[in-house]
Amino acid sequence: MSIRELFVKGARVWVPDGEQVWRCAELLQDYRQGKLQLQYADGKTAEIKVAKDEDLPPLRNPDILIGENDLTSLSYLHEPAVLYNLQVRFCNHNAIYTYCGIVLVAINPYEELPIYGADTIATYRGQSMGDLDPHIFAVAEEAFTKMERENRDQSIIVSGESGAGKTVSAKYAMRYFASVGGSSSETQIEKKILASNPIMEAIGNAKTTRNDNSSRFGKYIELDFNKSFHIMAAHMRTYLLEKSRVVFQAPDERNYHIFYQMCASLEDDLIKNLKLGEPEHFLYLNPGRQQQQQVRCGAIQRGRSSRTRKKVGSGGGGSRVMGRRSSETGVGYALGIPRRNSLKWQGDQDTFHYLNQGGSPHIDGVDDSEDFVATCRALSLLGIDRDQQKQMFTILAAILHLGNVSILDANGEQASVAPNDSAMLILEELLGLDRTEMAKWLCHRKIVSGREVFNKPMTLSEVSGREVFNKPMTLSEATFSRDALAKHIYAKLFDWIVTQINKCFSAKSKPYRFIGVLDIYGFETFEINSFEQFCINYANEKLQQQFNQHVFKLEQEEYVKEQIEWEFISFYDNQPCIDLIETKLGILDLLDEECRMPKGTDQSWVEKLYSKCGQWKHFSKPRLSNSAFIIAHFADKVQYESVGFLEKNRDTVSEEQISILRACKVRMMQHIFVEEKSHIKVKVMPGGPSKTKEHRKSVGSQFRNSLNLLMTTLNSTTPHYVRCVKPNDDKMAFTFDSTRAIQQLRACGVLETVRISAAGYPSRWTYGDFFARYRVLTRSADITRNDMQATCRKIIANMISDEDKFKFGRTKIFFRAGQVAYMEKLRADRLRACGIMIQKHVRGFLHRNRFKRMRQAALTIQRYVRGFLARRKVYHIRRKRAAIRLQANMRGWMARVRFNRCRHLITRLQAHIRGMQARMRYEHARRTRAAIIIQKFVRSYLQRRKFVRITRGLIKSQGLVRCFLARRQLKKLKIEAKSVEHQKKLNKGLENKIIELQQKLTELQQETGKIHGYKEDISNLKTQVSDLRSVEGKLKTSNNRIQELESLVKNLQAQIELERGEKMDVLTDKERAEKENREIVERLNEENARLNKELESVQEIAAKKEGEELLRKKFEAEKEQIYMEYDQEKASYQKLLKEFNRLEQKNDTLEEELGKLRGNKHQRTASNVSSMSGASDAPTELVRDDTSEFNSVVTDDDIGYGSVRSRASDRSDLSRNLENIDWGSPSHKSSSTDISIPVPEKVEDVALVLQLQNKVRELEKERRSLSKKLEHLENVSPTDDPQHAQEMIRLQELEMENAKLKDDLGRLRNSIAEAEPHNNRVQEFMKQFEALQDELERRREECIQLRTVLANRSHDLAALTSASYGKDVDIVNEDGELAIAYQTQKQINRQLVEELQAEKARSREVEGEYKSELERLRKDNDRQQKLLAVNLTKGGPGGGLQAEALLQSEIMRLTSENLNLQGQVDSLTEQLKKYKRSLRAYARKLKEAGGGRRGTTQAGSPFGGDHPPDLLEGNAVGVEGDTMPIIRKKDREYMGMFEYDRKDEMQLIRILIYELKPRVAVTLLPGLPAYILFMCIRHTDHINDDEKVRSLLNNIVNAIKRVIKKRHEDLDSTVLWLSNTLRILHNLKQYSGDKAFQAENTLKQNEQSLKNFDLSEYRQVLSDIAVWIYNGVIKLMEEKVQPLIVPSVLEHEAIAGLSGNKPGGMRGRAGSVARELESPVEPQKALDLLLKELTHFYRTLAMFGTDPELITQVFRQIFYYICAGALNNLLLRKDMCHWSKGMQIRYNLSHLEQWTRDMKLHEAGVTDTLAPIIQAAQLLQARKTDDDVHSICDMCDKLSVSQIIKILNLYTPADEFEERVPITFIHKIQAKLQQRSEGEQAQATLLMNTKFAFPVRFPFNPSSIRLEDIEIPDALSLIMLKKV
Repeated sequence: MSIRELFVKGARVWVPDGEQVWRCAELLQDYRQGKLQLQYADGKTAEIKVAKDEDLPPLRNPDILIGENDLTSLSYLHEPAVLYNLQVRFCNHNAIYTYCGIVLVAINPYEELPIYGADTIATYRGQSMGDLDPHIFAVAEEAFTKMERENRDQSIIVSGESGAGKTVSAKYAMRYFASVGGSSSETQIEKKILASNPIMEAIGNAKTTRNDNSSRFGKYIELDFNKSFHIMAAHMRTYLLEKSRVVFQAPDERNYHIFYQMCASLEDDLIKNLKLGEPEHFLYLNPGRQQQQQVRCGAIQRGRSSRTRKKVGSGGGGSRVMGRRSSETGVGYALGIPRRNSLKWQGDQDTFHYLNQGGSPHIDGVDDSEDFVATCRALSLLGIDRDQQKQMFTILAAILHLGNVSILDANGEQASVAPNDSAMLILEELLGLDRTEMAKWLCHRKIVSGREVFNKPMTLSEVSGREVFNKPMTLSEATFSRDALAKHIYAKLFDWIVTQINKCFSAKSKPYRFIGVLDIYGFETFEINSFEQFCINYANEKLQQQFNQHVFKLEQEEYVKEQIEWEFISFYDNQPCIDLIETKLGILDLLDEECRMPKGTDQSWVEKLYSKCGQWKHFSKPRLSNSAFIIAHFADKVQYESVGFLEKNRDTVSEEQISILRACKVRMMQHIFVEEKSHIKVKVMPGGPSKTKEHRKSVGSQFRNSLNLLMTTLNSTTPHYVRCVKPNDDKMAFTFDSTRAIQQLRACGVLETVRISAAGYPSRWTYGDFFARYRVLTRSADITRNDMQATCRKIIANMISDEDKFKFGRTKIFFRAGQVAYMEKLRADRLRACGIMIQKHVRGFLHRNRFKRMRQAALTIQRYVRGFLARRKVYHIRRKRAAIRLQANMRGWMARVRFNRCRHLITRLQAHIRGMQARMRYEHARRTRAAIIIQKFVRSYLQRRKFVRITRGLIKSQGLVRCFLARRQLKKLKIEAKSVEHQKKLNKGLENKIIELQQKLTELQQETGKIHGYKEDISNLKTQVSDLRSVEGKLKTSNNRIQELESLVKNLQAQIELERGEKMDVLTDKERAEKENREIVERLNEENARLNKELESVQEIAAKKEGEELLRKKFEAEKEQIYMEYDQEKASYQKLLKEFNRLEQKNDTLEEELGKLRGNKHQRTASNVSSMSGASDAPTELVRDDTSEFNSVVTDDDIGYGSVRSRASDRSDLSRNLENIDWGSPSHKSSSTDISIPVPEKVEDVALVLQLQNKVRELEKERRSLSKKLEHLENVSPTDDPQHAQEMIRLQELEMENAKLKDDLGRLRNSIAEAEPHNNRVQEFMKQFEALQDELERRREECIQLRTVLANRSHDLAALTSASYGKDVDIVNEDGELAIAYQTQKQINRQLVEELQAEKARSREVEGEYKSELERLRKDNDRQQKLLAVNLTKGGPGGGLQAEALLQSEIMRLTSENLNLQGQVDSLTEQLKKYKRSLRAYARKLKEAGGGRRGTTQAGSPFGGDHPPDLLEGNAVGVEGDTMPIIRKKDREYMGMFEYDRKDEMQLIRILIYELKPRVAVTLLPGLPAYILFMCIRHTDHINDDEKVRSLLNNIVNAIKRVIKKRHEDLDSTVLWLSNTLRILHNLKQYSGDKAFQAENTLKQNEQSLKNFDLSEYRQVLSDIAVWIYNGVIKLMEEKVQPLIVPSVLEHEAIAGLSGNKPGGMRGRAGSVARELESPVEPQKALDLLLKELTHFYRTLAMFGTDPELITQVFRQIFYYICAGALNNLLLRKDMCHWSKGMQIRYNLSHLEQWTRDMKLHEAGVTDTLAPIIQAAQLLQARKTDDDVHSICDMCDKLSVSQIIKILNLYTPADEFEERVPITFIHKIQAKLQQRSEGEQAQATLLMNTKFAFPVRFPFNPSSIRLEDIEIPDALSLIMLKKV
């Protein structure tokens, strides 16, 4: 294949472009010699000329390869392909990570992405590097896995330019190591490592024009691991801190973050006394103001000499511009700029001279005050206390104030500091140094030499016998000295902080292995490059050399491993460039030599470089400069300016300045300068104690040594590479600048990796994948299934003729670059040809069928048309005949109608006329009669009015006459009153009154005398009143109590009256019930009447049904809400419980290790382990028992020792009171078989004996009747009516509340009686109250008895209704059946009445016969008794002998009968024992023949639940294969307990718990150990032994915990004890006596409830243990299922090769270490293995009798885990996201759904947990057009927005025939999904949480097995137990 074959019409190529770097174009015609006709994407055409074939433009890869995860998987490997693939992934798919061979390319998105959470870490854990999408976590996992498996140190090298995201990538890598390698100790070193990030960012990061958080130093962090591969320590090395940033920042840049954090936190206690202000006030923080001062200083600066400018330029900054600005601003005060003269802080930036650099003190979106708090918190976490923090911040503040020191220029020759300089005063106050000395040595330097002739004035002094000269400095020199001191202080503080962090990271033991993370500058080139850029690029040269060697080594190893012939791959070797820099007489060596020269300058050094290094190919001299030089680095040529190299390499600081700082009062300052000497050279790395020789090393030498040490470390490890790329300079999210990107790709070595790969065989296929992809290119005859290599050779031989283009390896095929694209073209052509052939045949078939259908249709149409015409002709003929006949009939009908109408009209007219005449006559007569009546009434009215007028006149005249007579009588009386006799009568009355008044006066005088006597008594009584007042206060309280009691008595009396009325009602009901029992007919009639009433009530209920339905819905909603809250509380508690169990297990492990270390041989047993029920071990929250299925709630007062009464006991008490039967009498309890009457040897009266015998017979009959009645009452089961249960519980609650009130009342009564012991009224009141209380109790008991009678009657009707309708009582009379039933009942009643009457007649006849016979027998008996009595009473010896003989004969007869009966009983007993032995033998044979496995049912029990067959009752062969059951028919009455001795307790625990094996337990009754243990608990409760029951329960709990801890990896053991623990828990509930748990109990089970102990606290403990075991079971199952999830759900293919694999790169799924070392499951077998594993889980759970509800919960959790694992893997695998794979996934999931249906789990909602992965598969299969946006959004309701968008971005067609998903479609989907509710959008996480756990609920499951029927099998050997 020649290259011309690829450049054909339609081929796409890349053309260089000035703006876009590379531009895509399509060939309009085939390539001809020297010409290419192109058409660009915008429609423009062009023609380019090609000189030779090698100059042809690079070809573009097929669309199917665009967007691949690995750049090496591209067929054409060149620069435009790499650039375009990165752009497509970054902009279209939002993928920031891409593999390029062994390199991970990371592009900064400038946006927070949700791909770094804990769920993402868990997903990448354990995955091979090529399995999932590229990620920094994948690189970290690869390093961690190699360290684990190869036991070799690893390193991750992160590089890139500023703003590319190096620091963030390194941070995420360390976060991953901290998560997966978490320390098991309490130090939590991983938290400290993460906490060091904010500290290092604060002191080492700054804002630049390219990055807001640029790291201005290099660092290498070693994470040390122990042998368990847990992080135990760490160590940090730093490289090349940018100290010049402390004193200078370019415009729009900032100083280090820590300064701005301090200025933003002025109110903090650590900062408020440091006299700081806004950042604009400090020159070191804001250099922008100097641009204004440059204009003012221009004249002076132009007058300076060039030599002075060079000296100034050599100081301070990282470039020539930076040095110039530092010198120019030094003349500030000389130009008249105002200065500060006091310590008072003004806060105005114009007040400060050296505080206005940068011009950008703030960062958008960053709160420096919050960052300061985070920094302080991190410092505290790393062991730096607040005192050290305050000293550190004091030093940092001092650096800022040092920059404010104003240096004056006196005469151009000498500089000075003003004595009252405010900045110097603040510096003195903060550090406590000598201000005068510091001001002196900032402007002077000491020279200990006399050989130099000085032209400037200087001072002379004697020091140690030598002459010392103090030389004054110029303004520029003093400014440089001040800045150098500030930089040196910051560098030393930086080193001290790093040292403290390393101390915090350190560990005492030696590390086993380490992983290093290198975060260092990338290759840098600017317009002006200085010493810093030289060192950075030198380091990158070393790293690039190591990278090239490693890549070449990997390529060589791959070829050797595959045993292919290969040629040496030539790659760029940058060793000559490194030699140029670091060899003898190299750049660094010449630089150090020049620094040692007394008068060395930058210019002299660069001239030496020209002369010494000119012969190097990588060194050159620029044409237009004599102070610069050029080095050809691996990435580009860089021109360096020599100005400042010498000073930066020396980095000198005066010894006098250091001495002043060493003498300051700040201890930290003294500490960091304790070992400084004169003219100290600053070191880059912090290290141990330094020697004098090390101090003389230059910065370059130190950097070279540290770099060599770093390279040695990296070479000893396995490196992993991360190259960070900055997409644009504007920091815009997901914006790709091709020009900037290609520059970085060239500089970071990515293109070099591509070039090395392209030079060899970059495309690699396994034989199986190659055959699956390209099998269409071969014939079936050429396929050899057993030899894939031979088949692939045949395929390749037909495609590629040049053998150099491919190589066959041992397991892979290697191709040159471009061959895969050529094969893809051939494959597409073949598929296209096949498609055309298929289309041809299909279209022909369709057209033939269409013609046949059309021909058949034409014939059918003709047949139907002809028939239609014939039918239409016949139709017209018939219509014509019918019309004629209709006309004839119609005309006749019309004539008849006219005649009838006329006749009817005449008749009606006559009738109306005659009627009118009759009405007129009637009206005249009626009017005449009315007139007569009116006349009658008018005349009567006139007469009545006349009579009334006359009567009124008479009455008036009578009144006037009577008035006249009365006035005349009055005059006579007045004359008589004025007479004398009348006055005498009046005086006599007055005399009588006077006498009465005198008598009263005498009486009052006597009373007055008495009152004088009383006054003395009153004075005495006043004293008594004062005494009584005190008593009155005491009586008030008692009176209040008495009033309360009186009111209570009134209330009670009212209640008594109410109850008396109720009692009377009940008595009447009782009488009516008795009458109903006597008269059956009347009872039936009353029942019918009651049914009619109930019918009416039911009809009323039906009318209210709608309202009840609303209430029911509301109740259901509230119930669901309560369930949700309960599940949430349950989930949170179970999380806490899980953490508690984990910590407890960890504590036990540590205790065991501690015991081993101490050498203690004492082993703890179950007897000395503390109980879980104690307050210290019990959790704070309780798992609430699931009693939601009960309608009643038992209050806390109902829990206690014997506080709950059973329903059977209540009914027995009521029956006893009603029928006055003493059921507890000895006669009732006596034996029913033996009745003996002692016969004395001497009988006094035989007649009396016979009478006694008759009495005994009557009593025997009575006893039998009572026994039958008792049995009947015992067999009557308690009602199951929920309403009745609610009433009973409510009654109990009222009784308990009443008991509480009575107790309170009794205590109150006693307190009153005690307070008033001598008060008769109180005592009398108490007696009356007690009498009333007794009467109330008696009345209450009677009411209860009568209510019970009514309840029994009403229960009969309820039983009838429930028997007819079951639980659906609400549907009574739904269709009017009550009315029908009523009519039917009436008929039945009539029939019953007739039958009853007939039966009565028959019974009377029979009764007459029986009475006559009974009378005859009675008479005969009396006659015989009389004869016997006569004979017995006769005297003489013969009479006694005769009586004795009679008695003996009677005794002999009875004895013989007794013996006969006893013999029959014995024979029956022997026969029964014989049958039992034979039955046991048959069961044993059946067991031996059928094996030890039980047949299981759906409920998990081998007997179909909790109902085992009873072999002794005829069910011996109930289930095929069942073994001998444990339950046998009881021979005698047992109490359901096992008695044991206290000393055998541990043996019992050992046998039942410790030594019980699952293979033995499976042959037993499910839960048998739990039953046995509970029966032992019942016995301890029965004997009321508190210590014994607590000991047994504690030992049971501890034994279960120890067994689970020991066998936690055995699924059978954990499931066994999960089911047994729950069975114990259920038994404790069932037999607790709580009404809520007794709904399904029998009377016997209720009688067996615990009587003496309340074990509710142990129910909680067992519930916690069950949750712990359940979590362990889930964990075991998840561990077994986890390796099967991806192969079975995602990779399994029912039709192999259907999906079609795409080309893979170096990071193929078979290429990583993890994939090579492990043995993965074959995908074709994985699905079957998964289903088998699930079936095994189900059978294990069912085999041990696990509750069905719990089985459903287990598989719900497992299926969620399967869904989460599969979906997370799918979201991180691009190769899985296409249509055919979606179909395969859906097919695989259907197997899981079918499995749930087979296991009857689908109805429980288990498959609902698979909804997310099912919807993801449907999304892959769905059409993706604009019309499908709404349907897709509705379909994917279980997927989050980010998951849907991620799948659409990952969707890549497997073939070219599939359409790619348009970006516009994704945007429409995203816009539509934003309309979801906030609750749905809250699920914004990309990955599902695989650690999520559903809340665990243990529904109450009572057992129907009778405890008294349980026997202990011989296999358990529990001989110490005795059944009671």
